[in-house]
Amino acid sequence: MDKTKLSESDICEKFIRPAMEQAGWDGMDQIYREYPLRAGRVVVRGRQAQRDKSTVLRADYALFFKANIPLAVVEAKDNQHAVGAGMGQAIQYAELLGVPFSFASNGDGFVFRDATLADGVLERNLTLEEFPSPAELWSRYCAWKGWSAEESRIAGFDYAPNKTPRYYQLNAVNRAVEAIAAGQDRVLLVMATGTGKTYTAFQIIWRLWKSGAKKRILFLADRNILIDQTMVNDFRPFKGAMAKLSPNAKGVERVDAQGAVSVEDVDLAVNKTTKLVDKSYEIYLSLYQAVTGTEEERNIYKQFSPDFFDLIVVDECHRGSAAEDSAWRDILTYFAGATQIGLTATPKETKDVSNTDYFGEPVYTYSLKQGIEDGYLAPYKVIRVDLDKDTFGWRPTAGMTDKHGHAIEDRIYTGADMNRKLVLEQRDAVVAAKITEYLKATDRYAKTIVFCEDIDHAARMRQALSNANADLCATQPKYVVQITGDNIEGKLELDNFIDPEKTYPVIATTSKLMSTGVDAQTCKLIVLDQTIKSMTLFKQIIGRGTRLREDLGKTWFTILDFKRATELFADKDFDGEPVQIYEPGSGQPVAPPEPAMPGDIPGDAGTPGGAANPLDPLDPLNPLGPFAGGGGAGAGPKKYVLGNNVTVSVARERVQYLNAQGKLITESLRDYTRINLRKQYDSLDQFLQAWQQADRKAVLLQELEGQGVPLEALADEVGKDLDPFDLLLHVAYDQPPLTRRERARRVQKRNVFTQYGPVARKVLDALLDKYADEGIATIESNEVFKLQPFTDLGSPVELVRSFGGRPQYLSALQALEQALYATHPAH
Repeated sequence: MDKTKLSESDICEKFIRPAMEQAGWDGMDQIYREYPLRAGRVVVRGRQAQRDKSTVLRADYALFFKANIPLAVVEAKDNQHAVGAGMGQAIQYAELLGVPFSFASNGDGFVFRDATLADGVLERNLTLEEFPSPAELWSRYCAWKGWSAEESRIAGFDYAPNKTPRYYQLNAVNRAVEAIAAGQDRVLLVMATGTGKTYTAFQIIWRLWKSGAKKRILFLADRNILIDQTMVNDFRPFKGAMAKLSPNAKGVERVDAQGAVSVEDVDLAVNKTTKLVDKSYEIYLSLYQAVTGTEEERNIYKQFSPDFFDLIVVDECHRGSAAEDSAWRDILTYFAGATQIGLTATPKETKDVSNTDYFGEPVYTYSLKQGIEDGYLAPYKVIRVDLDKDTFGWRPTAGMTDKHGHAIEDRIYTGADMNRKLVLEQRDAVVAAKITEYLKATDRYAKTIVFCEDIDHAARMRQALSNANADLCATQPKYVVQITGDNIEGKLELDNFIDPEKTYPVIATTSKLMSTGVDAQTCKLIVLDQTIKSMTLFKQIIGRGTRLREDLGKTWFTILDFKRATELFADKDFDGEPVQIYEPGSGQPVAPPEPAMPGDIPGDAGTPGGAANPLDPLDPLNPLGPFAGGGGAGAGPKKYVLGNNVTVSVARERVQYLNAQGKLITESLRDYTRINLRKQYDSLDQFLQAWQQADRKAVLLQELEGQGVPLEALADEVGKDLDPFDLLLHVAYDQPPLTRRERARRVQKRNVFTQYGPVARKVLDALLDKYADEGIATIESNEVFKLQPFTDLGSPVELVRSFGGRPQYLSALQALEQALYATHPAH
């Protein structure tokens, strides 16, 4: 057998896989062919998105000791390559999977890289018969980790086989379990919103529970919906051993499209009459606030002895564990002897508050940036709209009063005052009009969350959006809903909003209620009309749009920003590693209460008028927490309300895009294209030469887009029906453009195809017309002869024969393109 003539796939199946199986690797449970690592970054071009196939990563083989316990990767090449040619890729894949063993092969043998340096050698050559066994690699791996026999048993325990985790979830679970097996009692995992924190928590709990390392477990979250979603989804395999811990708990409520409420049964741990806890369960799920509010509620967790729980998992731990006096930090203190795991997308790190002080440095971090790069999170574009009164300010005339007769304090009101101290009803109308304009131009049924300053603002925005969409709202009143803590009807619609199968509601106006933990998988538009100074809150809000649902057409999302909040993208901390900057001195608390952010107004999440709102207990800025009841912190600042006597208009608008490297383009799209194209082609002559020499223009255009030239978005901005050739000449080299129809007409006038027979000339004329209507990609397509009017002229075979054969047809097509793109008249 001549190996040099075999494909890479043949080399894998005939030589590499047999060598591994002969060494004892189970072909079903331990050897994974084409193991997926990165799904491929989603690239947005105009209003379309597609995966960049060049960024897809799959290991030729991933080797697992047990289910989801990876040990090694193998990268194969065909036999025309050297045996170690794939080692660079193998090392990259091994780093992603967090394993120390890499193999490369061309079918003759293996290059084995052992980063554990078990025998002092990093890389060595092996014959096909010398491939190491699973036991040998596992032994080296455990020795490298420094594990005892018990640590090896816990860390090597199988996962729950309900679905296959992604590589970063594998890493997060393994790092957490390894840390706990080694005796670490405080563990922090940082994972971007939408990357499966709850599923990761489930796998950690499963392994520790099934291995017997942790027998009684408490899972804490801060929203009822998080507990309910967790119990009926990721944690479902725990059914029978799991119960909901709350004095007022019910089953999981479901609201159907007709508004009917049903309850899915889940085990409840608290007797509603006696308020006594059933301690026979092993896994309890609870709201933080449900066991730390009233004396009765505090008694719930104090019915357990301090050593009852072995493990406590805290979801969204940025929301309270960072503050020593938080409503639920009591639980962590009471069960201080338990191992405690914190999960967060946004570790809180300020000069005053830190949760790495409590949990320690993260054992694993998976960022928003990495998620987008890998293709597991949706990319975004930003439309920033600056309103004139926000940007340039507004000052009342002498003695001016608002619509309620209040004298308006004489000063300049800016964007920071809008909807906090000054309500301009015309501003609401303008914002609603821009949101509606965007939806009408894209998809009027795209799920949309509008983040407002407070509940009063959310109520007014619901009305403004209803008026702006009166044609739909007249018959579909749930097209726009207000979902805030005080709005019972709106909260009942939350499940319908996040359900991908439910059309309504489409637009949700909110203040803080939907900023975290709400799994709105198909949300395509996030509107920021809220002053955001907290990086934590900003990341959480952006996270509402980062879920990918390609099966439902959700491949990217848009941020429509009215408050310049997206300037936080430029912050060095936007998606960096958590930075420890709080250093408590002698006698200082580990984590003092978080101060108000600069510009925050006490009670701004409250009722109309600014008073703290006791009916919005789910607002994360409410220090009393859910179910606390009672009043707020006193009357907030007065809001002046002005109607149609103050006009508001758009001062400027800019669309910003993610480029091919994942950076937000801040300059204009024209400038960006000019810079990018001129980097590749120093002069117009170079570009013209490359264009004319390209056998297929569509391929060159695809390459240009891959290198960061956003043609579709650019065409939208220029607003003319131009050929990509003219578009680029016009934008990058300041050439006057021709339309496609003008180019086609110039060729027809020159009568350049007289040498061809009558059928071939009809084909070429039809190609010119098709070019004028649809562009160069269509006439270069292999399917073009299956379209009208070509089907009327003859079969594809007959049309090609009219030129004398396929080579002659391709030559004629090339001549047509040369005529179309003859030297630009202005050049």
